[in-house]
Amino acid sequence: MPKIVLAYSGGLDTSIIIPWLKEKYGYEVIALAVDLGQGEELAPLREKAVQSGAAKIYIEDARKEFVEEYIFPTLKSGAVYEGKYLLGTAMARPLIAKKLVETAQKEGAEAVAHGATGKGNDQVRFELALKALAPELKIVAPWREWDIRSREDAVDYARARGIPVPVSKERPYSMDRNLWHLSHEGADLEDPRHEPALDLYLLINPPEKAPDRPTYVEIEFERGIPVGLNGADLDPVALMERLNAIAGENGVGIIDMVENRLVGMKSRGVYETPAGTVLFHAHRELELLTLDRATLHFKELAASRYAELVYDGVWFAPLREALDAFVDHTQKTVTGTVLMKLYKGNCVPAGTRSPYSLYHQELSTFGRDEIYNQRDAEGFINLFGLPLKVRALMEKRAGKR
Repeated sequence: MPKIVLAYSGGLDTSIIIPWLKEKYGYEVIALAVDLGQGEELAPLREKAVQSGAAKIYIEDARKEFVEEYIFPTLKSGAVYEGKYLLGTAMARPLIAKKLVETAQKEGAEAVAHGATGKGNDQVRFELALKALAPELKIVAPWREWDIRSREDAVDYARARGIPVPVSKERPYSMDRNLWHLSHEGADLEDPRHEPALDLYLLINPPEKAPDRPTYVEIEFERGIPVGLNGADLDPVALMERLNAIAGENGVGIIDMVENRLVGMKSRGVYETPAGTVLFHAHRELELLTLDRATLHFKELAASRYAELVYDGVWFAPLREALDAFVDHTQKTVTGTVLMKLYKGNCVPAGTRSPYSLYHQELSTFGRDEIYNQRDAEGFINLFGLPLKVRALMEKRAGKR
């Protein structure tokens, strides 16, 4: 019997894919769940996968690898998709695909499968990574083949086979959770006019219910990487978990947006990204203090391209690796501490320090100083504005003024 490795989450889609693969193709299905910080969601997976018909299941702890090799490079780049989305799902898919390849090679499987729909971005992210890492593997994408057309159809399919699923027709949200974020899509969220219900959020206190006093967190960075929180040196996973709890308690990190999917349609997603939101803003503040103007502005351009690469699933590509080399060079001086003030969904800087600070108080002061000669500015303005002056004189001679 040929083997296939399925990227398994225990959710609705991957639960029904197991019997479908057996019925449709006669595969021996090996489930792979990659622990990226799903927490309690992983506990029932072993029993559930077997009940759904899997021959075996692997649960691989990849949290440290996820933070160090996917989250932190993206954080250092400053990548944000369309000004809002912090790429939590997009960063995770290439790593899951990598683990699929490793498991398929270990098991001698001829194919891999995923539960991404034919309308979404994840199918592209999974399959581009698979093509880059193991082009010889077959890829099965059930949502592009079967007759199931909706979440409701999927629930009916599962119930007909006695498969327990974590959603119902009354609450059929599609969710994805890891150390960086928790996403929500579908159901009433598909109407952009509809405000999410307060009970939607699982990681974050709605700002209305957050504490009435602000919380301060101090984050220490070394070469652009967060290494400490409130004076304590923490490993990457512990830092993310602790900051998620603090930021979530204070209502920080809710992102509600209509985004442009790679496949050409717009979709509405609600994201909970507590620690990620704080780290992104803190990292940005430290760069404002330590990077020169030209480097900072060029890095902003590169960040936009980096975000598109990650969103589009082009992780294992020369351009992304080249951009990483550029980003790493810029981060040599991005070392210091940033104090962030968290209050009812707001996240604002409250103080930044760095041994590589380019801020010179005696130059910038509005008070009396003995360093900056303000008369020098006249010559600078004359030269900087010379092209504008020459053009204006030409237009005057030509009678255009």
